[in-house]
Amino acid sequence: MRFYRDLGLTEFYRRPVDPALLVRMPAQPEPIQEPMSSGELQSSNPEDSPIAPRKPIFAPPQAAAAVPASGRVAALQMIRDDLGDCTRCALHTGRNKLVFADGDPNAQLMFVGEGPGADEDAQGLPFVGKAGQLLNNMITAMGLKREQVYIANVVKCRPPGNRTPEPDEANTCSPFLFRQIDVVRPRVLVALGATAATYLLGARQPLAGLRGRVHPFRGTQLIVTYHPAYLLRDPRQKKEAWADLQIAMKELGLKPPAKS
Repeated sequence: MRFYRDLGLTEFYRRPVDPALLVRMPAQPEPIQEPMSSGELQSSNPEDSPIAPRKPIFAPPQAAAAVPASGRVAALQMIRDDLGDCTRCALHTGRNKLVFADGDPNAQLMFVGEGPGADEDAQGLPFVGKAGQLLNNMITAMGLKREQVYIANVVKCRPPGNRTPEPDEANTCSPFLFRQIDVVRPRVLVALGATAATYLLGARQPLAGLRGRVHPFRGTQLIVTYHPAYLLRDPRQKKEAWADLQIAMKELGLKPPAKS
């Protein structure tokens, strides 16, 4: 099917997931506040986020009480109302539209990316450009539809030139993301890329050390994979991303749709 070809899978077969990959991590890592050495900043993976090393990454806030399914639409609207015409950080100066989120407030699967790009800034919705088309294909390959999941970003305004958000920008915006996560409370949360993983977990770690396993996180299961934009630049990694999505599917009890 087309979405499997788009993922770089020319031969489809059911590959068992190594049980060792599903070992839960212990508690969330402590935030790294100390400057990292130049050696620690080097990574063989270009997807690792170039976040300024001497600026702290805030630890995630304590999870809020669960919101009943019937109250989630109103709870998310309250968060949006609290954001308002946000001017809390410098990103608002170049913003066209604030990008809040998209999808089902009662979704069992949630994706978190880095921030809006040009297409998202124009439409006010996350993941609607080329990377969004690939994300849609990834969701379809999992046996779901886009409207069945919930999609948000670390920052809700486009960084200039699609650069990585600065820590002060992400630290200012991420509390609203954590509130969204606590309202939706998905069974599985997928961090798309190193920037999303960094601000969700509250610590800088190489992407390679975070992928391929399940991280207990705010009452849900966090899985880290590559950002779709990176997969467009390096399609060779699509099979690795598919392996990560298979872990998410196992957590959700999903099976790939039958080939037509």
